[in-house]
Amino acid sequence: MDLKRTNYSSGAPLEEKVGYSRMVKAGPFVFVGGTTSVQPDGTVYGETAYEQTKYVLEKQIKLLDTAGATAADVIKIKVYATDMKFSGEICQAYSEIFHDIRPLCTVVGTPALNRPTQFVEIEMDAVIGCAL
Repeated sequence: MDLKRTNYSSGAPLEEKVGYSRMVKAGPFVFVGGTTSVQPDGTVYGETAYEQTKYVLEKQIKLLDTAGATAADVIKIKVYATDMKFSGEICQAYSEIFHDIRPLCTVVGTPALNRPTQFVEIEMDAVIGCAL
């Protein structure tokens, strides 16, 4: 199995400054790092946990596409929520995309994210070619 590594950037300035990738592909394995609802202009998208979750999941699926993966290849998602009261909204947005795919999903409470207007941060793992 060829496990050649490819790093992907989202263009966020901190990626270069700190030295991390938004996504890493190794062979058929694709790992998307923690992603929030920050838009290209630097503003936070969405005023609810539902809106932010949906935005982040769609943003990550578009990124997966650049590595040759699809939503159907996703096997694991971890959501960090600044308040567990958002779990219903998070699960609603998640279900709209992943209900039939059924990857592993964990929602973890965290005291804060980078900005007080951010409610969720999401990590995603996929294996290309594992879709049902």
